[in-house]
Amino acid sequence: MDEIINKVAQSGLETIDLEHYLPQGEIVVFDLKAHLFMGMILKEKDFRTAMQSLDWEQYRGKNVGLICSEDTVIPLWAYMLVMTNLQPVAAYAAFGDAEFIYKTLFLQNLAKLDVEAFNDKRIVIKGCGDKHVGEVAYAEVTRLLRPVAKSIMYGEPCSSVPVYKKKG
Repeated sequence: MDEIINKVAQSGLETIDLEHYLPQGEIVVFDLKAHLFMGMILKEKDFRTAMQSLDWEQYRGKNVGLICSEDTVIPLWAYMLVMTNLQPVAAYAAFGDAEFIYKTLFLQNLAKLDVEAFNDKRIVIKGCGDKHVGEVAYAEVTRLLRPVAKSIMYGEPCSSVPVYKKKG
């Protein structure tokens, strides 16, 4: 009987599973609209009082997006005031909706990838998984790896789609 040889294991392919870089922790949104007079007007004294009396602990350890869902003029200092309260308690806080926060955190996680460890390697970016990864991660990992990789493929080691191959 012939020995079964695992050609995938012998191929020297490096697999990257982007699910390992997914943002961790809950993402919530702080909407300034809830603190506007009649849901439309920012009255400075009332707003400052509301910010002082708000229980900021509800944001402890969470990733917070700061928005105003009402189409109204908000003075820029108001966003700054909210951020001065969010920054000490939130795991991460930034201006933007939940999707923006998710993508930003994903990009921050990918930025920690040790790109030099993939120098002159044949890389497969895992294409199927249990969780939605999204286009931003696939584009970013390709941008990061292209300068160093020998080749980049998408999918699984046994059936991958070529994306990039270094010339020469």
